[in-house]
Amino acid sequence: MSTAIHWFRADLRLTDNTALYHAARNHRTLYPLFVLDPSILLSPTNGAPITAFFFAALESLRHDLARHGIPLTLRYGLPRDVIPAFIRETRAQALYFNKDVEPAAIARDQEITRIAQSLGLQVHAFEDNSILPPTAVLKPDGSPYTVFTPYSKNWLSNKIPPPLPQPTFQAPTPPPRPPSDPIPSLSSLNLTLKISIPPATETAAHERLTHFISGPLLHYRSHRNFPAIDGTSRLSPYIRAGLISTRTIYHAAQAALQKHPQAADEIHTFIKELIWRDFYRQILYHFPHAATSAFRPEYNDIPWENNPDLFQAWCQGRTGFPLVDAAMRQLNTTGWMHNRLRMVVAMFLTKDLHISWQWGERYFMQHLLDADLACNNGGWQWSASTGTDAAPYFRIFNPNSQAAKFDPHGAFIAQYVPEHNDLTYQPIVDHNTRRLRTLALYKLTPRH
Repeated sequence: MSTAIHWFRADLRLTDNTALYHAARNHRTLYPLFVLDPSILLSPTNGAPITAFFFAALESLRHDLARHGIPLTLRYGLPRDVIPAFIRETRAQALYFNKDVEPAAIARDQEITRIAQSLGLQVHAFEDNSILPPTAVLKPDGSPYTVFTPYSKNWLSNKIPPPLPQPTFQAPTPPPRPPSDPIPSLSSLNLTLKISIPPATETAAHERLTHFISGPLLHYRSHRNFPAIDGTSRLSPYIRAGLISTRTIYHAAQAALQKHPQAADEIHTFIKELIWRDFYRQILYHFPHAATSAFRPEYNDIPWENNPDLFQAWCQGRTGFPLVDAAMRQLNTTGWMHNRLRMVVAMFLTKDLHISWQWGERYFMQHLLDADLACNNGGWQWSASTGTDAAPYFRIFNPNSQAAKFDPHGAFIAQYVPEHNDLTYQPIVDHNTRRLRTLALYKLTPRH
């Protein structure tokens, strides 16, 4: 039994954490480490909401580990500098971490693996951030799926691994307490938090899951598209920070299915949303170019108008389209947006205002508590018809029809846009005119 380092990243929990479980089980002494990476913290796509949420989650993790007598070490710097120094300092023999699918993270982990192995360490990297790994669901010829429906059918035929045994964290011998850097202030990162963040703890994540499973899940299919109703899980910030695993959520939904067979359609619809998350993660893994350009390369040539004034109107929720404005104000004041509304505002930005999906994608990354590259990129490209969506580009939401259908009594709009009935509240573009222009823009691509 030797000494190991567990490198925490987006897995800030003790429960159902694959790499942490094996590190604690196989080694006498364990040093948990989190690297405050300036290449992430100072990135222009990094926002105050998710940073504040992660920092609060780190404080919670520190507290949870301390109850077991284990210190969490924080170090500011690039992983390629911090981790070799920490290996020498602790005289560790093994390094554990959970894998990621983002292109930059994969390159980083490959570099760290080479460095650690050159120092004589065993490196153990685990699949943990998806229910099924990105290589688990493939076509018969071994190639990745690029359309959701056949992917989901194959996904459902796979055996889902259960959560790790409880209790999942058997504390090894407490190590000496290494020096630890403080969590940076948001102001030192040139970030300003304008919202209140929810409790960022593992306990809060499980309480939210319990609330969802006991009520909203049983009506999920019926209620999920209505933003005035508490009909969704609201688990996405907790999933993003790794305060709860999607594997745990999936099995909780399966248990509810056994208990409430009459709600099978409702529950299966929620499980489909978990599959969407796995789908977008495997897309990013197999097609890393999607992180920075259109998944379908021919749509890199769309001649976007990119009017900065129209973009600012969209950002601030003053487009004159009530549902769009209410959604953007929800994002700006809470750090979260209902999933139906994410599609509405994304399609409005790209197909009514003719602004690049990448502008909207970045704004979401800067303002969402659950900012996740794979899911955010996949959703934006789906809405812009540059991504994996099998439907053609001429699917264009009418934001007023969406409001009539999904906020029929105006309850959600009234909460965020009380002035929507004023005579001075007018749309900044004509939807029908812009729709025709959208069809022309897409037809200008080489594919057409």
